[in-house]
Amino acid sequence: MRGNLAWRSFASLVAASIVSLALAGAAAADKEKIRLTKAGQAAARATILTRSDLGAAPGWSGGTKKPRLSSEPPCPNFDPKQSDLVLVGAAESTWKNTGLQFDSESQVLKTPAMVRLDWRRTVLAPEVEPCLRSALVKQLGSTAHLVSFDRLGFPRVAPYTRAYRTLVDVTNGSAKVRVLFDVILVGKASTEITLTASAPYAAESVVSPAEIRLARLLAARVRT
Repeated sequence: MRGNLAWRSFASLVAASIVSLALAGAAAADKEKIRLTKAGQAAARATILTRSDLGAAPGWSGGTKKPRLSSEPPCPNFDPKQSDLVLVGAAESTWKNTGLQFDSESQVLKTPAMVRLDWRRTVLAPEVEPCLRSALVKQLGSTAHLVSFDRLGFPRVAPYTRAYRTLVDVTNGSAKVRVLFDVILVGKASTEITLTASAPYAAESVVSPAEIRLARLLAARVRT
């Protein structure tokens, strides 16, 4: 349906904005070093969603995709240091079903100390949330309205855990759909995981428990 296409297209824009700042994905002039290794790639692939993670329900499509290894931060006054970080593994997968999409991205840094640094700079820094909010507002066109962007209460599934929820009203002709876009950031050992979900807000009671289950599942697979 055209309405579904409208909110899915917007969800993709929101993803590009939020994930650009999540964990090791925030890169600009001060870029991280990319030194992919066989072990790092294996560790990253082990911590992204697979078809079997989504259960027996039919209708899922998707799979692995080429991960983003660099991006421009959406705010000119926020440029966290990255040049002392070394990325050794990266993997991503996207899965879609009627009215629902999950994306998982895993990045493996050379050491756990690098994850601690990156989390402090690109998740805990006070500039992060205002930057994300302003970037989202800039992306909204005449057919979308930002309802809210807030921290989301979420279980501590790993030593580093933070979640955000964006609610947007998307208008398509005479129809209006409220869309949720959730981003769950997880850091454990040398691994950083970003799990995102988008769906009509009416499906929140189904999506939220699924996010928690999937985040726990991916965090449990971290070995490096």
